[in-house]
Amino acid sequence: MTTTPLCRVLITDYDFPDLDLEQTLFHAAGIEVVTAQCRTPEEVIAASTDCQALLVQYAPISEAVFSARPSIRIASRYGAGYDTIDVASAQAHGVWVANSPDYGVGEVATHALAMTLDVLRHITRYDRDVKAGRWHYSSAGTLRRIGELTVGILGLGRIGKRYAHIARDCFARVIAHDPYLIDGDFPAYVDRVELDALFEQADVVSVHTPLTAETRGFVNARLLALMKPGSVLINCARGAIVDTDALLAAINAGHLDGAGLDVLPIEPPPAGDALSAHPRVLVSPHAAFYSLTGERELRRKAAQNIIDWAQRGRPSYVVVTGR
Repeated sequence: MTTTPLCRVLITDYDFPDLDLEQTLFHAAGIEVVTAQCRTPEEVIAASTDCQALLVQYAPISEAVFSARPSIRIASRYGAGYDTIDVASAQAHGVWVANSPDYGVGEVATHALAMTLDVLRHITRYDRDVKAGRWHYSSAGTLRRIGELTVGILGLGRIGKRYAHIARDCFARVIAHDPYLIDGDFPAYVDRVELDALFEQADVVSVHTPLTAETRGFVNARLLALMKPGSVLINCARGAIVDTDALLAAINAGHLDGAGLDVLPIEPPPAGDALSAHPRVLVSPHAAFYSLTGERELRRKAAQNIIDWAQRGRPSYVVVTGR
């Protein structure tokens, strides 16, 4: 006897080695799965015939998708960020949007701190010098004592708080700016400051905000100009939060000593990209989230959103409430 599936889900795209985890979860829940490697809304539309759910990694889910496929009732994203999904259009069409906001918090926070310490201590620069035949403690430039420095955090959500917790024993002071938190949500060891004060007082600013219409290009030339000479910027959030042209200019002018970037506006960067190739910029390939455990947690939670919606009418982690 043929069993009618609860729903049909399109996994729009993925860069995992396989989809065995998702396939197993969906099969056990009675959900039919189709897979693709979509890069455009048009490809999503073509691949999502008769689908009610989308499981999305990087594919753009636009107004065109929701208009062309009214059968789609939920889009769940692999990740805490959901900027690849047009949430305003989803809301207008009554489509649930879900994410995985609490996976990999420790991984991203420790990756950001590792980048912070590398850029401040010039570890990668030393490694490059040694491999080029230069052996001297001063080859990579002057260094400051980290225990005398102030670390600033832009965005004090789950990851920002974890970063503050693990960074506090390294730095003299931890400051943060987040206009969406009440004072009681700031840990006792974090000083709350206004936006300009964050960039003026911090020797290193670590970015931990989501990418929204408000934060796109938020870290701009004006804010970078407020930073102390010789300070550094770390971004393990989203590439488009930082005006990368302004960042490159600040580094080339000698105003900033360097930067650590796990994310870029275009990923991977185009050939000849001056920022990612800069000798004073440390870059990793959007890998801050990654550990074997973190990846499995991400995939399980993103899939579970769709299972919960199919079985109970509501995903686990709601960004937009559908109907």
